[in-house]
Amino acid sequence: MGFLNASHLQFLFDGLLWTVGLSLLAFAGGGLLGFAVALGSSYGPRWSRVAVSLYIKLIQGTPLLVLLPLAYFGLPSLGLNVAPLTAAALALSIYVSAYLGEIWRGCIESVPRTQAEAAECLALRWHQRVWHVILPQAVKIATPPTVGFMVQIVKNTSLASAIGFVELARAGQIINNSTFEPFVIFVIVAALYFSLCYPLSVLSRRLERSFHVAHR
Repeated sequence: MGFLNASHLQFLFDGLLWTVGLSLLAFAGGGLLGFAVALGSSYGPRWSRVAVSLYIKLIQGTPLLVLLPLAYFGLPSLGLNVAPLTAAALALSIYVSAYLGEIWRGCIESVPRTQAEAAECLALRWHQRVWHVILPQAVKIATPPTVGFMVQIVKNTSLASAIGFVELARAGQIINNSTFEPFVIFVIVAALYFSLCYPLSVLSRRLERSFHVAHR
């Protein structure tokens, strides 16, 4: 460990912070898009459902390693120059939205139809039934898988190194290029990823158990 100086450790710490920041941006952007995808798929008109279905199939069928260079190298050809962070956040948000949208659509449709029928008997309007009856229950169902999916978001940020964004994995690669100690460097990088992902995995399992207990 003596080959690691203070600047190396600071570089790793900065990479860790960028990983957290990019994960939050991807979750926020992907969450907003995913929410629109879920609503469009569950309650939209027929053309909306077809469009959302095509969007999900297209994005889920495209590797993230293609979306990242498409955003970073492709957008400038359209006159839109973007920084690596912006391109990474955009590509990850689009990628995440297709998966979160599908998860949330399933959760919305898993709410018993009788709940909507009971709300209709209370003379609630359509938007009142959705916002006050269906979505609160769907959010509760969706929370465990959503937290679990955040682990995938954190790990997928490492692919942003493909466009030169210096997050945790890229920071480890750069330090290894000067120290030539790949085993130690990448063990440290793996430990830092673990420190981010493990608490989310534990939280997801606990939420899932509490959800099952509440429905016994």
